[in-house]
Amino acid sequence: MAITVTGRKTSVTPALKQYVDEKIGRALEVFDSATMDAEVILRAEKNPANPKNAVCEVTVRAKGAVIRVAEAEDDMYAAIDIASDKVTRQLRKYKTKIVDRRGGKGSIRHLEAEPVDIPDVVPVEDEDDLLVRTKEVEMEPMTEEHALVQTDLLGHDFFVYFDQDTHQIQVIYHRKNGGYGIIKPKVIS
Repeated sequence: MAITVTGRKTSVTPALKQYVDEKIGRALEVFDSATMDAEVILRAEKNPANPKNAVCEVTVRAKGAVIRVAEAEDDMYAAIDIASDKVTRQLRKYKTKIVDRRGGKGSIRHLEAEPVDIPDVVPVEDEDDLLVRTKEVEMEPMTEEHALVQTDLLGHDFFVYFDQDTHQIQVIYHRKNGGYGIIKPKVIS
């Protein structure tokens, strides 16, 4: 288990690093995994309108899951305390989902997605429509429940995943009026 502590617009003192190692290390013990990495970013906001200027961001990578927490407080130590509590809750929630999921279907990593014919893209002359970034994402086959847990752990409104039952890329999203929805591809001929 490795914990990386960096500072942005603030210096990380040895006492602060030791405090992060202690608090975040204790939070990571919930999951009890040696293959877990944590990245902690401590930063100071310079906005006078925001009274909570000490921010602690924690990103934990554990067995295919990414858990992100960001907390702002008046004091850096208070921000670390609250962030470590949130990380502990998120890891417990994730661990519970994994335990509940065990005994289900095995992994299907050996399967590959079927190729789909995609028509050629017509170039557009408007500069606002230029593609400026391409991002490749590694996807592990998962169930709808696991994708929903990932959405909650990341704190995002949606999550793109490879469904292990349908063998297709799908998008799961939280609806504003409660519940969640799934966008499934339908190829038309």
